[in-house]
Amino acid sequence: MGLIGLMTVPVDPESPEAQQLLLDELSKAEYQQAQPTWLDQIGQAFSDWLQSLRFDGSGGPPEALLATIVVVVIGALIVLFLVFGLPRLNRRSSASGALFGENDDRTAELIRRAAEKAAANGDFTLAIAELFRALARGLAERTVLTVSPGTTARDFAARAGRAFPDSVTDLAIAAQSFDEVRYLDHEGTAAQYEQLRELEARVREARPQFETVSA
Repeated sequence: MGLIGLMTVPVDPESPEAQQLLLDELSKAEYQQAQPTWLDQIGQAFSDWLQSLRFDGSGGPPEALLATIVVVVIGALIVLFLVFGLPRLNRRSSASGALFGENDDRTAELIRRAAEKAAANGDFTLAIAELFRALARGLAERTVLTVSPGTTARDFAARAGRAFPDSVTDLAIAAQSFDEVRYLDHEGTAAQYEQLRELEARVREARPQFETVSA
């Protein structure tokens, strides 16, 4: 018997028997499923709260207040961006590929070790070339700038100089040394290597004034 059928039965609504019949009917599954869930109740309560708020004497949701909250949130995001920069899943990228005309998938650390080994063996020509590559790969891994297959040593030095203005002159000298040993068949010297080694270590520990991405 449904609720409508129950209401058609001529019973005394005040009698205990009628009340019990009504309770039994309402306890059935189809009526319980029609009851709002706790999530529905929370949502409705929140909606009622918004509707009950007043702002400047007007009813309904406080649009000016909501707009103020949005402005505050956006301001907080801008501050976080200025302080920490763009969010990254990993500050160390998987930079790999071409480095000044050669395919090289080694990490900056591996290239640096190769340079140190060459210097220890007295091959400063190779050591300078390797250490300059380590410098470029290190900045790519830090996402300070990228090196494309067509990037030259001088292009790289110019872009890196904008991120590290205190080292702009040394970066230009390092690029010149790389070009000399790599393309002009000049013999690298211990002094050139030592200057580049000091520059690479300094840049590796320095914080760029801004981040730039080269094509």
